[in-house]
Amino acid sequence: MSDSRPIGVFDSGIGGLTVVKALRDLLPNEDIFYLGDTARVPYGPKSPETVQRYAVELAGILTRKNAKALVVACNTVSSVALPLLTRKFPAPVIGVIEP
Repeated sequence: MSDSRPIGVFDSGIGGLTVVKALRDLLPNEDIFYLGDTARVPYGPKSPETVQRYAVELAGILTRKNAKALVVACNTVSSVALPLLTRKFPAPVIGVIEP
């Protein structure tokens, strides 16, 4: 049986749409739920604690949408919050910094 739940993708703005396009090209039959936090962009100048709080909020939203995987399409979140997200959420968490 295949897993029909969506892949959740989030970014601090709209730049993550390039990640969504790449996912669609690689996985054309997958549903993707994208969340861009345009209200609080940019994340770069914010403290690591603030970025981690935002990341947990966004990952929580995607988890409640039943995402089977979380793709962090934000360099800042990938660099300061990936270990936290991996510990806190049951779905696989994938960042954009390491291949």
